[in-house]
Amino acid sequence: MTFVETLDYRGKRCPLPVIGLAKRLKDAPPQTTVRLLADDPAARVDIPAWCRMRSAELVSAVDAEDHVVYTVTQR
Repeated sequence: MTFVETLDYRGKRCPLPVIGLAKRLKDAPPQTTVRLLADDPAARVDIPAWCRMRSAELVSAVDAEDHVVYTVTQR
């Protein structure tokens, strides 16, 4: 798993974390992996739902001190 970049959306509210992820992975080749940092409670629902709709894989969602680190791979 190769990480392309980390997107920091801490302090940004819905729907900005999902929009940022969608923009980054829009034209990404398969197997592109991105970390997204978000502290918006809605991201816990929005990120997995977006992954299901867009054929991306939510590899992990790990709680950090004040946010969640989502790892998403483009299929």
